[in-house]
Amino acid sequence: MLFDLTDLRLFIYIAEQKSLTRAAERMHLSLPAASSRMKELEARFGTRLLYRENKGVMLSPAGETLLAHAQQFMQQVERLKSEMQTYNNGIKGHIRIFANTTAVTEFMPQVLGTFLATHPHVNVALEERLNQDIMRGVQDGTADIGIVAGPVQGQGLEVINFSTDRLVLATALEHPLAGAGSITFAETLEYAHIGLHEGSTLQHFLNRIVAESGQRLNLRIQVRGFEAMCRMVETNVGIGILPQSAAVRHSQTMQLALVELSEPWAVRERSVVVQKLEGLPQYARELVDFICKTAALNKLAE
Repeated sequence: MLFDLTDLRLFIYIAEQKSLTRAAERMHLSLPAASSRMKELEARFGTRLLYRENKGVMLSPAGETLLAHAQQFMQQVERLKSEMQTYNNGIKGHIRIFANTTAVTEFMPQVLGTFLATHPHVNVALEERLNQDIMRGVQDGTADIGIVAGPVQGQGLEVINFSTDRLVLATALEHPLAGAGSITFAETLEYAHIGLHEGSTLQHFLNRIVAESGQRLNLRIQVRGFEAMCRMVETNVGIGILPQSAAVRHSQTMQLALVELSEPWAVRERSVVVQKLEGLPQYARELVDFICKTAALNKLAE
């Protein structure tokens, strides 16, 4: 056999960590043992998989190909193991979801709270990821379902739009921009901003917009979620950009002024992304349907 599961798992960790040493530690292997396994793997395939450099380890083109297949293969193994093990405690299904910041913190808690109450034999892993990582995860099978905001490239995937949200500016009531009816993003850049953590989809998006404009975003502080952002905004530490749905909810308990952003990109479509809807297990298809129905009901209630 060309490889075993330990080889594949070690190889994936090396690719993620860009370090043979850290991957070996994660696998509880000695460095010589890990290095030997990788050399043997390269010998079996008859090609170089890794480039060992001073700054770490890089994948060769053959290594990139192996990584894509290894991730998909290990995902199938983990699904098999998870589904077989969970029969002991009554769990019959597992769904792994990669989602953007807004979905993880604002939308999915309500959805999953209701869905899991009516599906007691299903469990869910929900992970916050950047849009490109969400799409990649669905493509390679690491995630069953992806939830993204903004324009997406389908790349052979099924993209199901389920709602529309828009980004707005939140300020303290006494802030100079509080009375503006509408404002451009550029007009906000002279003021200190409250941002989300670097791993958030929204912050990554705003950083890209600023970089493309050649300007600079004055980040006074970065926080983990929209509630913390709004609390900082309320005390006039800075201003913040967040989805309108989150802004309206927090403005009900905080002293905030909400200002419309006039940028076309401020209106964002939210979508579910899957490899193929009909290829998902029944319980996963039911979750996709429930996400869409919940969004529609929330829209009617507004």
